[in-house]
Amino acid sequence: MNAWLSFPPYTGTINHELAIRRFCPARIELEQGGGGGGGEGEWEDLMNEIDRPSMAASSEEDDLVDSFINMDGYENYYDDKDDNHDDNINQAGGESQLGLEHDNNFRGGGEEEEEEEEEAIGMNYGDGGGGGVDGGLQLVHSLLACAEAVGCRDIRLADSMLGRLWRSANCYGDSLQRVSYWFAMGLKSRLSNIQSLNPKGVFNNGGMSVSSEKMEAFHLLHQATPYIAFGFMAANDAIVRAGKGKGNGNDSIHIIDLGMEHCLQWPPLIRTLAQQPEGPPKKVRITGLVKSGVSGLEPAMKELAEYAAAMGVPLELNIVPEPELDPAAAPGFPTSLDVREGEALFVNSIMHLHRYVKESRGSLTAVLRAVKNLRPTLVTVVEKDANHNGPFFLGRFLESLHYYSAIFDSLEACLPRNSLQRMKIERGYFGEEIRNIVAYEGSERMERHERAEQWRRQIRRAGFQAVGMKTMSQARMMLSVYGCDGYSLGSEKGCLLLGWKGKPVMMASAWQLPGPSSSSSSYLLSG
Repeated sequence: MNAWLSFPPYTGTINHELAIRRFCPARIELEQGGGGGGGEGEWEDLMNEIDRPSMAASSEEDDLVDSFINMDGYENYYDDKDDNHDDNINQAGGESQLGLEHDNNFRGGGEEEEEEEEEAIGMNYGDGGGGGVDGGLQLVHSLLACAEAVGCRDIRLADSMLGRLWRSANCYGDSLQRVSYWFAMGLKSRLSNIQSLNPKGVFNNGGMSVSSEKMEAFHLLHQATPYIAFGFMAANDAIVRAGKGKGNGNDSIHIIDLGMEHCLQWPPLIRTLAQQPEGPPKKVRITGLVKSGVSGLEPAMKELAEYAAAMGVPLELNIVPEPELDPAAAPGFPTSLDVREGEALFVNSIMHLHRYVKESRGSLTAVLRAVKNLRPTLVTVVEKDANHNGPFFLGRFLESLHYYSAIFDSLEACLPRNSLQRMKIERGYFGEEIRNIVAYEGSERMERHERAEQWRRQIRRAGFQAVGMKTMSQARMMLSVYGCDGYSLGSEKGCLLLGWKGKPVMMASAWQLPGPSSSSSSYLLSG
């Protein structure tokens, strides 16, 4: 197994339930001293103590904090351990430089207007310097201490810590300041929710809607980084490969897209199908299962249909409301999916299945069983490779801070700090994800990302077998287009993984049901 793929965010032995508490010595002192009253002087002394990194912190604690600041630590581990894995892991290179010229192609927004906004941001905030490593250490210490106070529902302490965080966290600063800002915003929202719990003690109003701002941020992320395009490329390639074994090229294919919100994935697939030596399929059907609240698909679908016609690919597009599957009921999708005999059926899920992951996992099980009952030729699954679904808030906070620190570090390397596009990505996409992970619980917490091994376990349990992804060379070429060193590729048990400086970020996988047609595949994996 590739070394970096199994490298945890932190290799020490700190218990997650105690990890953040160790960064708040004043909190411990308050608890041990009975901490109830005290005047303003005592409270100010307490806050001053919290604001200083503990001089008595152990080396493992220092390593933990340093891992947030020094992302090169992952890369060093990768360099030291993975010299023998050149076939599976490659650093993206290339001399082409990714600029902002792509950004102005997205849905209008004139070039002059965006340049003026970026210039204004640069004048107001400059580089947003963060005080070097010492400032970064203090910022992380304060952030973790604030999370501990919020986790303990100490409203007074948490509110005071937030006030101090705003002095250093800065959505226009360096990558650490920026990611800290959005985690502080999540803590602020969680604190607000704690203060307004409903009579049952449940957080309210955490559901994530598909706003125009989020969709714009998603488009910009697709242009500026390979995280989205990686999943599209891997899933499309798996669909094309599986479809080739189903006939002479004249068969129909039907793709059911779970949670469809856009059409960005499909033009490259249409182009590939049109360029096959045997010609395109006699019909391509794409049925999008759409959540309530998703709008704006019709124009994108019209453009896709026109593109397919120009490429000579007969395309049929349909939208079906995504059903609420009852784990206790017989699993199944609505008959409006119109699954037909003789067509190769594919089920595609791009960063959507994690929304079915609940504490009981019953919803995910129901969805996977419903997919299995369709008897698809192939199921493609792309998800974030992260552990954001832990049962305890403090552990989940720590894991998500590691993960998003790597992503914000990659944005720092690819886009300037005064980039309006970068700010839209961080605010409209990642900032909203962080807020949902940090601020909400129960059914309102939708961003329940899990590690690749957990996805393999769940999907195998539903009766599927992994199909090896054969897109490593294409992925290398794709990464070179972005012209930003630091992205890394790996493969593990059939999954293709994309990371930043050796830290896994995205995973792509493909799955088949066992049987005569599946077992004949030359790249089917046993488990």
